[in-house]
Amino acid sequence: MAADTAPSDALASLCARLADRSAVIGVIGLGYVGLPLALRFSQIGHPIVGFDVDPVKVARLNADRGFPRYVGNRREEVRFAGPFEATTDFARAADCDALIICVPTPLGRFHDPDIGYILDAARAIRPHLRPGQVVALESTTYPGTTEDDMLPAMAREDLVVGQDIFVVYSPEREDPGNARYGIREIPKVVSGVTPACLAAAEALYGSAVDQLVPVSSTRVAEMTKLLENIHRAVNIGLVNEMKTLADRMGIDIFEVIRAAATKPFGFTAFYPGPGVGGHCIPVDPFYLTWKAREYGLHTRFIELAGEINRYMPDFIVEKLMDALNGHRKALNGARVLVLGAAFKKNIDDIRESPSLMVMERIVARGGELSYADPFVPQLSLESGHAFASVEVDAETIARQDAVVIATDHDAFDYAMILDRAKLVVDTRGRYPASEPKVTRA
Repeated sequence: MAADTAPSDALASLCARLADRSAVIGVIGLGYVGLPLALRFSQIGHPIVGFDVDPVKVARLNADRGFPRYVGNRREEVRFAGPFEATTDFARAADCDALIICVPTPLGRFHDPDIGYILDAARAIRPHLRPGQVVALESTTYPGTTEDDMLPAMAREDLVVGQDIFVVYSPEREDPGNARYGIREIPKVVSGVTPACLAAAEALYGSAVDQLVPVSSTRVAEMTKLLENIHRAVNIGLVNEMKTLADRMGIDIFEVIRAAATKPFGFTAFYPGPGVGGHCIPVDPFYLTWKAREYGLHTRFIELAGEINRYMPDFIVEKLMDALNGHRKALNGARVLVLGAAFKKNIDDIRESPSLMVMERIVARGGELSYADPFVPQLSLESGHAFASVEVDAETIARQDAVVIATDHDAFDYAMILDRAKLVVDTRGRYPASEPKVTRA
């Protein structure tokens, strides 16, 4: 499967099918990234085949022809208007002109990268590849994955990359719940194994997004995605550390940030919270720190930010215990309501959510825990404890010894909560620090 950069009839035919919207788009991995991407290609007229290993999810998608998504503070059901089919049968890959891999890239037991889902997808489509296809990887990963790992897993001697098939990397930039920036509005970084592959990437994504950002190699594109997320992780770590210092000094860190944000240059506002969640920010830095060791480097700055962010759930529970002590109560036996389980407001995504870590620590210390989240009706903690979301009404709030605002969904009635609560531990700056019932954490 040797690479070649010469133009070919296969590329011309692929580009023509993408241009007239007759190309069938296959999306592998129907999750938070894959489903919105499939919907976007459907909206511009492409037939869609969705691949997933979960037969329950596949059956549900085929029955509903859509899925729920969150925009701002609204939950809405969206439907595929054109041809759409979900399947577990990877032989259907032969019917697709484009195959876009959007599978998870988690961490292993020792915080080492796990690209097993990428390799499984590559091996699953390998027997069904044919000339005139483009295979795109969107999963976040370390530099070199596309060419050094995925490409060998899908290699076939009868298909020449850049001549018969086209292999590209274009990192996802999905931001669930963002009402301003959707797939179309977010500039799309694209790269290819060869110049012909880059041309295929531009043809694939060019009609789906408003702006393409071509880069010189797949390694550059892979590193770009990591830099974006590490930039956030490091700055959140910085502001979380500043929060702990400001707390000792009796200074309102949220007031400080609002004041600093008035500077029209040289400052970008990041806000503290109970930690970092979602797939990207808690996970992606470790992909780069692991890869850096191959080059004899130790990424101390990145790892320090991770340590600070991982400490935040402990800091919050310490503040909760201090606040309860001020009311002559111990956490052991106290009724504590945690508001919000998702990792960010107005969505249902609990992956790596620091809210769950706060809950684990409350339970471990004997707190009588309940939680409320309008987007997460039930959950199970790693410790095995299972909970159902409770109604946030005046009676429920009044029964609690403390209320912890972990995720500040817009659906919560914050005025009522403050009025009825005995004690509020606020990790999101929803209330002024001067409120006597409020403890900032």
